[in-house]
Amino acid sequence: MQTFLFDYGGTLDTSAIHWYYIFKQAYAKNPLTAHITDAQLRQAYVTGERTLASKRIIVPTDTFHDLLQKKVTIQVSALNEMQILGHIDTSQCNSVIANISDYCNNIAYQTTQNSAQILRYLKQHYQLIMVSNFYGNLTTVLNEYKLISYFDDIIESAVVGVRKPDPQIWALGVKAAGTDNKSCIVVGDSYNKDIQPADSIGCQTIWFKGKEWQANNFDETLPHMSSHLYQISKNGIEADILSLSP
Repeated sequence: MQTFLFDYGGTLDTSAIHWYYIFKQAYAKNPLTAHITDAQLRQAYVTGERTLASKRIIVPTDTFHDLLQKKVTIQVSALNEMQILGHIDTSQCNSVIANISDYCNNIAYQTTQNSAQILRYLKQHYQLIMVSNFYGNLTTVLNEYKLISYFDDIIESAVVGVRKPDPQIWALGVKAAGTDNKSCIVVGDSYNKDIQPADSIGCQTIWFKGKEWQANNFDETLPHMSSHLYQISKNGIEADILSLSP
């Protein structure tokens, strides 16, 4: 059976916009943080990601809003260490954390509800497997957004001990599908973490081109298709998807 292997973050929850830019929008909209520069926020964002990757701060029962609050708390702490937020007190810092978390959570909720329509359509015809770099609470998040019923299995980096861009995590997705690499279509927003490694093990690929972490020159011939997520729900896309079959 032909199978779709879906990335989660940036693919199903932000419409191919790297999460950094969602945070950037949120900080820019808050009058207490609107002055933060791109370089400063990037540094705080990276600090947050590295901290969450190296320490067990996220627990399996954390909702996405819980995750966001922990992530933004680390970002704000990093900005404080850079003396970027010295003009605001503890109460205002807490307000910033709540505001940024709420904004980002609303984006994720709205986007995942749109994604659910596409997944519902695909589930009628294909097996769906989730393959994601995440923090150990992906099952809770998928339950929270009512997406879990669409997926036959979940391969999460924090659980399996392999992270993208290692192609092995995509190989685990293929194994979970119980099929061969050529029968799997990988869907992701990141060229370097999704498309390139999946292609390297013989999977077909659909690249949801959007706004990546940084601009790069990509080999546009590598993905079998470049598309926008909403197009999959249109009737004509099925013929294009089926044309990828070996």
